[in-house]
Amino acid sequence: MKDTVRRIFVEKKEDYAVSAKDLFNDIRENLGIKNLTKLRIIERYDISGITDSEYNSAKNTIFSEPPVDISYDDKIETDKNDRLFAIEYLPGQYDQRADSAAQCLQIMTQKERPKVLTAKLIILSGEISDIEFEKIKAYCINPLELREANLEKPESLEVVYPEPEDIKEVSAFISMDEVELAKLMEFMGFAMNFDDLKFCQEYFRETEKRNPTVTELRVIDTYWSDHCRHTTFNTSIEKIEIGKSKYSIAIESALLRYMEARAFVYGESERDINLMDMAVIGMKEMRKKGLLKDLEVSDEINACSIIVNADVDGKQEEWLVMFKNETHNHPTEIEPFGGAATCLGGAIRDPLSGRSYVYGAMRVTGSADPRTSVEDTLPGKLPQRKITTGAAAGYSSYGNQIGIAAGQIAEVYHEDFVAKRMELGAVIGAAPKSNVVRKAPVEGDVIILLGGRTGRDGCGGATGSSKEHTEESIQSCGAEVQKGNAPTERKIQRLFRNQVVSRMIKKCNDFGAGGVSVAIGELAEGLFIDLDVVPKKYEGLDGTELAISESQERMAVLVAPENVESFINHAAAENLEAVVVAKVTGDNRLRMQWHGKAIVDISRDFLNTNGVKQSTQVLVKAPDTEGYFDKLKDSE
Repeated sequence: MKDTVRRIFVEKKEDYAVSAKDLFNDIRENLGIKNLTKLRIIERYDISGITDSEYNSAKNTIFSEPPVDISYDDKIETDKNDRLFAIEYLPGQYDQRADSAAQCLQIMTQKERPKVLTAKLIILSGEISDIEFEKIKAYCINPLELREANLEKPESLEVVYPEPEDIKEVSAFISMDEVELAKLMEFMGFAMNFDDLKFCQEYFRETEKRNPTVTELRVIDTYWSDHCRHTTFNTSIEKIEIGKSKYSIAIESALLRYMEARAFVYGESERDINLMDMAVIGMKEMRKKGLLKDLEVSDEINACSIIVNADVDGKQEEWLVMFKNETHNHPTEIEPFGGAATCLGGAIRDPLSGRSYVYGAMRVTGSADPRTSVEDTLPGKLPQRKITTGAAAGYSSYGNQIGIAAGQIAEVYHEDFVAKRMELGAVIGAAPKSNVVRKAPVEGDVIILLGGRTGRDGCGGATGSSKEHTEESIQSCGAEVQKGNAPTERKIQRLFRNQVVSRMIKKCNDFGAGGVSVAIGELAEGLFIDLDVVPKKYEGLDGTELAISESQERMAVLVAPENVESFINHAAAENLEAVVVAKVTGDNRLRMQWHGKAIVDISRDFLNTNGVKQSTQVLVKAPDTEGYFDKLKDSE
């Protein structure tokens, strides 16, 4: 027997309808639709799995607040001349409103969690033409995250997911010629370059003596992406030329100083010259001179970490202070709210995975003029105003929910940001040094997946952000932008503040770019990962999606076998799911199993090559004879 689907509409009373008034003004001013006389926003909930009495109890406690809301059962009255449409998230996107409502209902009923679907109903009054109506819908519905919802109530909320395809082999991969390889590369949309793909072919032909699975190539592509391995910054620079001008001497002097620092740090080593080395050589030189005694040195790369003496209730204690910044330029450009929210969430997760509590944040962004009219928007881009306001709302939403103060917020307006937005979040965290244990993995250790469940959101994010983007990106990159779940990350912060829990953790990685394949794959040289036990948001995910999904608010935690039960119990006390998904092996291979069969089995030595070594030559163009300060002086 099917559960009855109950529908409730909830609308803010006029004095509290801030969102509706903002959207009304936005449409009239930004879209220039002056015939719009009124706009209403109504939240729609469809619920199944509860009784009539449970619904009546929840109506004015969970779904609405009588002092500020008006609720309507099943139907809503509108004027016959009104135009209306409903918006819902694309399947697979995290819907926090629906998830929170379902959790509250479960707390109230103390039974199995009911199903809840939500949508936003927008009702327009005024003499709106068909063209204007479609223009409003296009402005409100970003196809990367949303779609127009059906106005009819469904008979059931049950979703039947198609069975995922079995493990797929890339047929004849090891015998493909270059033309066939090029076609495969285009078909699969790899971020790796053609030389990398040929290198993969040679590895599977000569070493593994078999064709790879689709998942293996996707995992390799993710591992070697610029996002995960900084291949651009690690490209070997074989020749540097500096253009001649009156400023050339300063540039040549800086290059000479870099070469002297390299000689001091590396001696006679033939280490590559690259942008990454240029960025860190100053720190390495200072360390070798003994000038960075407060720098924490560890194999874990969670965040920049220093050791400080802190006064705790009159007693001196050693603490670790951690700093991290993260950019989410492309995700915020194509999906402003989610991109900016997960920029902050991702920045928090790095020091959090280092077992520190994050106390403060900073946001610096770059935008073109948000007052530019919609008609002047670049092809393939969202309007600057929509990006700017949506990103601000996403960042503040995540920060408010997790409870972090932003001490500095600055947005720089410049037309050079019209082609590529800048979205940067930075955080600072700290923890008692005694609570942070850093130990190398040993065979038999286990890896626990902690926190959020895995879905399709974020599949391809690492490789997507490593590609060059075009006008078509906005139509094809939606799954790459995750939806943040701040309450779950807040629970992980609480859990890791418990010194008993923190001291059990030998090593930890957050689930940023690359998902299971990278977050767990980086914790040890030899690993066996069971994808069958990875908790899922919904059915129908295949092995590749489970391996590379970047679904947010998850941690990969390395612990000794004897601590597994205690760790999982502590996690449960914080209402966090924790499941053993991998074990450390001694065979120096990354292995993954799905449906009881091998889906990934790759040599760690091959994976750690990061692909074919890239090299380049650099010409530093001569700066303008008239410099910035000269121009400034002339303008005064």
